[in-house]
Amino acid sequence: MGGHLDRGRTGVTVLNHPELVDAVRVVPSVPTFAVDGGFWYLVPEHLDLEIGSMVRVPLGGRRVRGFVVETARRPPQGLKAVAARSGSVPVFDRRLLESLEWGSKHYVAPLSVMLERAAPPNNPTRLTSEVTVPTLRGDVTPLAEVAAAAASGRRRRPTVWIGPTVDALWLGALAGPVLAAGKSVMVIGATATEIEHLGAGLEGLGPVVVSGDRDDRSITEAWRRAQKSPVLLLGTPRIAAWSVNGLGLVVLIGDGRRAMKDRQTPGVHARDLVRTRSIREGFALVVAGPTPSVEAIGWGADVRRAPGRAWPLVEVIDRRSDPPGSGLFAESAKRAIQAVAAAGGSVFLFAHRRGYAAATRCISCRQLRLCAGCGARQVGSPACERCGMTAGPCSGCGGTRFEPLGAGVGRLVDEAARLVGTDRVAPYPDRRPVLAGTERDLADLEMQDLVVMVDLDGLLFGSNYRAAEEALRLGARLAGRVRRGRRLIVQTHEPGHPVVAALRAGDPTPFLDAEVTARSAFGYPPSGELLVLETRGPQDPESIDHELRRLAAPALVMGPAEIRDGRRWLVQASRLDEFKTAIRPLLQRLRDSGVTVRVDADPIDL
Repeated sequence: MGGHLDRGRTGVTVLNHPELVDAVRVVPSVPTFAVDGGFWYLVPEHLDLEIGSMVRVPLGGRRVRGFVVETARRPPQGLKAVAARSGSVPVFDRRLLESLEWGSKHYVAPLSVMLERAAPPNNPTRLTSEVTVPTLRGDVTPLAEVAAAAASGRRRRPTVWIGPTVDALWLGALAGPVLAAGKSVMVIGATATEIEHLGAGLEGLGPVVVSGDRDDRSITEAWRRAQKSPVLLLGTPRIAAWSVNGLGLVVLIGDGRRAMKDRQTPGVHARDLVRTRSIREGFALVVAGPTPSVEAIGWGADVRRAPGRAWPLVEVIDRRSDPPGSGLFAESAKRAIQAVAAAGGSVFLFAHRRGYAAATRCISCRQLRLCAGCGARQVGSPACERCGMTAGPCSGCGGTRFEPLGAGVGRLVDEAARLVGTDRVAPYPDRRPVLAGTERDLADLEMQDLVVMVDLDGLLFGSNYRAAEEALRLGARLAGRVRRGRRLIVQTHEPGHPVVAALRAGDPTPFLDAEVTARSAFGYPPSGELLVLETRGPQDPESIDHELRRLAAPALVMGPAEIRDGRRWLVQASRLDEFKTAIRPLLQRLRDSGVTVRVDADPIDL
C-alpha cells in the first residue's frame, strides 16, 4: 500500500498514507491540569480546522468546548470525532499559543485557563465590513524611531517613556505612522474609565474601546474588529492575550499599577505577558507613564524622558516638629485647605485606606491596641473585626483611652470638617468642594486646585517590598490630578527618604535604578522569583508543608503563616521553573480533595 511525504498544515513532514486521517489535538476548556496535554480527535471531512480553532468535542460522556493546539495526520484507531466548530475564526496562532503556554507555566495555571483569555465571550466570526483607513494626525512623536521600527516590523528592545500622564495627542502621534503602514496598535491601561477617556480623544484614528463593564456582545465585536488591520485597540488588561491582526506596537500605560495584575488565580500581569509576546511576535513595546515599574527598568529597556518634570510641583511638609496631638494636618496644610475652600476651589484629601483609621494605640503607654484573642489590630469598634471578641483595655498598662493612627477616609472627613465646616466636606464622589478618597477614586477624579497626601509614611513603610515604589507611583498620580500652577502637598516624618527626593525632583529615575540594585541584592523580582501559595478548607498543613519543601528544594520556603481559614507559604529562588512544574500534581490533588488553592507568582503583596 503506497503513500507519499506531505508537510501538512503543521509544516512537519509526515507520511501521507491512506490509513492516516486528519486529526487535531484539543485542550478541553476544563480548569484542571489533567487536560493540559490535550486529546487527539478525528476531523470530519466537512470541517476545516487550524491551530486556534474553537471546537466542541466529546469528553467523559458530554460535549465540552476546546481549543485546537496541533494538527497532524494520525491513525484513526481510537479517535473520536470533533463534534462541531465554534465560530469561524481561530482565537490564536502558533506564536500566541507559545506565549499562552509560557503563561500557564509561569503562573502555575491550567493551560485551558490561559487559552480562554485569548477568546472573546461569544463565538468568534469574521468581520465582513471593510476596515476604514484611519485619519492620521500631523503631530511629531518624540519616539519617532520607535514608531518607524514598529511600522517596518524591525525588532528592537522595549522602550520606557517617562513623562506626564499619556494623553490622546501623544498617543495619536505615536500610533499614527504605525497605522499608516497598515499595522495595528494595542493600548492597555489600568481601568475602563481611563481607557474610555483616552479613546474619546482618538476618534479620528478610529479606536476600538474595550472596557470591563461592557456586555459580552460589545466585547466580542471589539475582538472581531481587532482581526482586521489596521486597527487601534484600546482596552484594560483583559486584552493582553488577544490576537490582533498585523500587530506592530503595544503601549502599556502605567504598567506598575495594581490593576494591571489579576487579583485572582492565575495572577497574570499584563506587562509580563505582553513582554513575552513581543519577544515571540516581534512587535514594538512601549511602557509609558510618569513612574514605570522596577521590572520594566530591569529589562534593560531603552529609557527616555520627556523634557522637564514628569509630574507637577510637590510641596513637602516635614511633620517631625509637630507637637503631640496635632492631628492629621500640619498647620500649613490646614491653612492651604481653608484658603482654597474659601476661594471656591476644589480640594482632594488622599487616604490609603477606607474606614476611620488603620489602628489605635494607648494614650498612656503608646502601645498598639491588639485583640487579646487573635492579635488583630483594633481600630475603634467595640469588638474585634476578625474574631468578634469584645475589645478590652490596653494589654500593656490597662489603660482605657486610645488614639487613632493612620488616615482613613472617615477620619479625614471629620478633621477637615472642623476646618471648613461639615457642609463642605464629604467622601468622594460627592460634589462638595473638599473631598476625601482613596486610590480607587483617582481614575475619574476631576482636576483639583489642591491635593493633600496626608500620610506618605503609611505607604512608605508597609510590609510589602514594593511599598516605596507604590508610594512614589501614588504620589505621581496625585500630582497629575492637580491643575496647572497648583500643587500637591505631601506630609511626612521622613523628608530625606529617596521617594520624597524623587517627588520633589519630578524624576523617578534615580529611585528606580537604586531599587533595581536593592532588589537584586535580596533576590526579589525582577532578578529573582517569588511565589505565594494559600490553602483554605479541609487540609493537613504539616503534610502540605513537607511536600512543598521537598518539591521546592533548594529554594527557600517560608511559612506556613496563619491566614483566615487557612495557611500561606512563600517560596523564593532565583528561578522557580522546575518547582512550578513539579508542584502541579500537588495542587491538583488538593483541589480535587476540596481545598481552595490560590497561587500568586511574583506577588504584589507578601
